[in-house]
Amino acid sequence: MSEAQQAADRPSAAPPGANSLDRFFSITARGSTFAREIRGGFATFFTMAYILVLNPIILGSAKDKFGHQLDGAELVTATALVAAVMTIIMGVGGNLPLALAAGLGLNAVVAFQIAPLMSWADAMGLVVLEGLLICVLVVTGLREAVMHAIPQSLKQAISVGIGLFIAFIGFVDAGFVSRIPDAANTTVPVQLGATGALSGWPLLVFCLGVLLTIGLLARKVRGAILISILVMTVLAIAIDSVADIKSWGLTTPKLPDDIVAAPEFGLLGNFSLFGAFGETTVITVVLLIFTLILSDFFDTMGTVVGISAEARLLDERGRVPNLGRVLLIDGAAAVAGGASSSSSATSYIESAAGVGEGARTGFANLVTGGLFACALFLTPLLTIVPMQAAAPALVAVGFLMMTQVKHIDWDRYEIAIPAFLTIAVMPFTYSITNGIGAGFVAYVLIKTVLGRARQVHWLLWGTSALFLVYFAIDPVEQLLGTK
Repeated sequence: MSEAQQAADRPSAAPPGANSLDRFFSITARGSTFAREIRGGFATFFTMAYILVLNPIILGSAKDKFGHQLDGAELVTATALVAAVMTIIMGVGGNLPLALAAGLGLNAVVAFQIAPLMSWADAMGLVVLEGLLICVLVVTGLREAVMHAIPQSLKQAISVGIGLFIAFIGFVDAGFVSRIPDAANTTVPVQLGATGALSGWPLLVFCLGVLLTIGLLARKVRGAILISILVMTVLAIAIDSVADIKSWGLTTPKLPDDIVAAPEFGLLGNFSLFGAFGETTVITVVLLIFTLILSDFFDTMGTVVGISAEARLLDERGRVPNLGRVLLIDGAAAVAGGASSSSSATSYIESAAGVGEGARTGFANLVTGGLFACALFLTPLLTIVPMQAAAPALVAVGFLMMTQVKHIDWDRYEIAIPAFLTIAVMPFTYSITNGIGAGFVAYVLIKTVLGRARQVHWLLWGTSALFLVYFAIDPVEQLLGTK
């Protein structure tokens, strides 16, 4: 599909909404319906509800400098609360179907890199500082300017790379693909299943889910992704009740004994804004904040562009609607995550599952955020969806995002090589930030080699320089004597 055709697909003069809610969210104007938004909200929640289990496990399993651990029940409450509030704020303020929750990767940095150097309160204070600095970058216009400076081809490559990345996440989280332990003495990093072959009931649920999802998508069935998640969850519950299954992973599809559980708010406000400076060197603190900012900054950039592109919300210049507000809310989410001790909250690429269901506006976020709010009290009931039932949605959405690869000009090496590196590095390193960085550095290098350095926006020069520091952070730390 050409860009002109894509532009034609975006309704620019749609009839006014039937009511004020429709008009506020531009539901009709964006070619959507309340039913699609609701389905999309449910689909997004079910594909990212795992964070209610995984974030407490990651943060709760680590100890700070003084040997203290965070309480698991309090972490579940903090994770659900921040996800609910910030997702709803993004829906109302940014009007994008973009859900937010504690960022994977970022929480691991906090748990295993920052917390061992200081107390939990000090570590979460650094997260708050990171979020405040990101908000400053947004208010000054720098963060938005960087996004506008990116060539359209690289934006398309970012979307494609994210598509492969989330499909890979789906395969890995479901157990369809697993890492081969280093002790295996093999050069092959991953394999089929846990042993080189598919086995077990959970993987059968995943495989059937993929087949059901792609079959429904091929027939253009409305609600294909959500239908697959629900059907596979019911099947998983039935299988678990009659089969002897060793493990489903993080979430077991078992009907809970208790549906309601009281939330515990003990971690809210438990942070020290500048306490880290008294626990380690200033240089170390600055490098830690730099790592958090760079990861959060570009993960969000890739996610926002990818989701907007998949929802066909980008304008003719490839710009995201309400970008300033969207980025400010994302920065505020980082602050909220630190202030609640649930780690930095950020935009979730799993929102693509909701877009795949037809979500085009922030109204879908009201549904997703509402479900996270319910999770504060109904966690036992809302976390029974196993990853094997939700992961097929990620695989399907990966395909949908991959289709944008046709818009990249593969005959121009100055475009094709950076695009290729962006697409390849994301899934191969399991990081959106790494893929964006590889693409930026390659783009600047090739433009310079071809004698076209003046065509590169100065902000791309600056961000590429930061990425060089990011990729070389180990020798930089050794040079500065912080490692």
